[in-house]
Amino acid sequence: MFNIEEELKKLPDKPGVYIMKDKSDDIIYVGKAISLKKRVRQYFQSPNNQPMKVRSMVSHIKEFEYIIVDNEVEALVLEANLIKKHRPKYNILLRDDKQYPYIKVTLNEKYPRVVKTRKVLKDGAKYFGPYPSASAVNDSIDVIHDIYPIRTCKLNLEKSLGNFRPCLNYHIGRCNAPCLGRVDEDEYMEMINEIIRFLDGKDLSLIKDIERKMLEASKNLEFEKASVYRDQLNALRLLQEEQKIVSANAIDQDVIAMARGIEEVCVQVFFIRSGKIIGREHYLMEDTYREDRGEVLSSFIKQFYIGSAYIPKEIILEDDITDSEVVEKWLTAKKGSKVTISVPKRGEKLKLVEMVRKNALEMINKYGDKFLKKHRENLKSLEEIQDLLRLEDFPERIEAYDISNISGVQSVGSMVVFENGEAKKSDYRRFRIKSVTTPDDYASMEEVLRRRFIRGLEEKKKLDDQMGIKGFSAFPDLIMIDGGKGQVNVALRVLEELGINIPVCGLVKDDFHKTRGIIYNNKEYRLPEDSLGFKLIYKIQEEAHRFAISYHKSLRRKDLFKSQLDDIKGIGEKRKLALMRHFKSIEKIKNASIDELASVKGMNRVAAENLYNHFRQEGREEKDA
Repeated sequence: MFNIEEELKKLPDKPGVYIMKDKSDDIIYVGKAISLKKRVRQYFQSPNNQPMKVRSMVSHIKEFEYIIVDNEVEALVLEANLIKKHRPKYNILLRDDKQYPYIKVTLNEKYPRVVKTRKVLKDGAKYFGPYPSASAVNDSIDVIHDIYPIRTCKLNLEKSLGNFRPCLNYHIGRCNAPCLGRVDEDEYMEMINEIIRFLDGKDLSLIKDIERKMLEASKNLEFEKASVYRDQLNALRLLQEEQKIVSANAIDQDVIAMARGIEEVCVQVFFIRSGKIIGREHYLMEDTYREDRGEVLSSFIKQFYIGSAYIPKEIILEDDITDSEVVEKWLTAKKGSKVTISVPKRGEKLKLVEMVRKNALEMINKYGDKFLKKHRENLKSLEEIQDLLRLEDFPERIEAYDISNISGVQSVGSMVVFENGEAKKSDYRRFRIKSVTTPDDYASMEEVLRRRFIRGLEEKKKLDDQMGIKGFSAFPDLIMIDGGKGQVNVALRVLEELGINIPVCGLVKDDFHKTRGIIYNNKEYRLPEDSLGFKLIYKIQEEAHRFAISYHKSLRRKDLFKSQLDDIKGIGEKRKLALMRHFKSIEKIKNASIDELASVKGMNRVAAENLYNHFRQEGREEKDA
């Protein structure tokens, strides 16, 4: 039995991270402290002077744990990782965890390429971005490849130059095939330097050239060609349009400001690269407890940059944050060079902050009501489910499971997760059934649940090694099974054997395969079809089914390829790929002659005869059947 008063006495006077848990052993809050002893004790002092959020949280704390670290920076990193992983109820949470795309010029390679990436590495390549519009990045790279015949392949051209066969791009004029060893490297690099100058915004001759070609094609009544140039022009302009010059200092900056709604906060980020705005993004977060502005910004910065591929030289904020020095040290270490956090009081930077704040206010006015309405509808739908089933705990996190197979072949299971009524796709999981070879949905469901919760229990024991733990340790408040009483009883038996107490309900369908009701405690319950609760149940059941079916289809497609070309004497992985590259389809391989098969690179006469005879024998067997 955990005795809070006794455990408070044992707290060390050292820096670290503390983890608060509720009666279900779920993590409800994660915090960092210079002194664990002083900070954690503050929560359990007189509640009269505590904010509403702290009073509410403390009333749910049944135990706490802590991890000692060497310094504040380590505490900050661990805190941010734990919050990102567990998404505790009482922490300020960044809901939108995007990784923005960059354009990468691989200057670290011989004959560089231009590619899209979401990771910035210290590899000698040159990166441009981040760009909020992935489609603009894709389109712009396509235009660059249309204009410049640079390579797209990943071949290592540092050695064996000239020993490669040119690909299709060479034959259609989209690549000058440096792999053949006939391309002057200086001429090739001149094309790469032109591309870099364009991406840097220093040379707009590329846009002007396409514009000239578009007008010329239109003048010659070549409207189809003109429309192609128009689309290319639009793609490149989209990449350039928002690059408004806002700073004489050609450095990389992120400007962050926020605006408050009724129960939500909008944090706006403007990305400035080399003195130009290249994009912006907004994030909506719940603000039920009306946190201090500095606390909101501090939480946002940690969660935003913990997974960010790129960190700018300067981060400009509208309000001070209490731990700015620690955050600066962390970001500097992460970037590998000095990062500065500033809160301007006058001048050009203050004007930038005011511009970003206005945009945040515009976004809260534009989307805040919609966000709030959707959030309230989700809570109402969950309340209806809680009231219907008379659940003790509010079903904040719901996990739903489904099984998919065809006559027992390739059985798979799906697990989808909804938190506060919204799909949390990062926590979705797929299971390939290993122990069941017959069409037994009960046994398949038992395997899925046993694997999921055994893994979860193992992860819960590894709290002191959180950095390597994945997402099974968060347990649901309610489990939904696609099926009736039999499936529910299977789930309950597994949970009982593992010592886990989570309510389980079954989602049953009518004769038309449409959601009919909920099985709970061996009784069927129904909600009106126009109720929010029913709509959420229907959505969850359909999502679990869709996720299982999509996985099953992908495995069937892989096995179709595997079953027809594997297990043929003399046909290994390399020859299989060579055959598919040459013939493009299984059907063409089946209809090919021995000579045609033998002509494929890497094939020999014996392997070709084996392949030819295999399909002829298969055809005879099908005919006899």
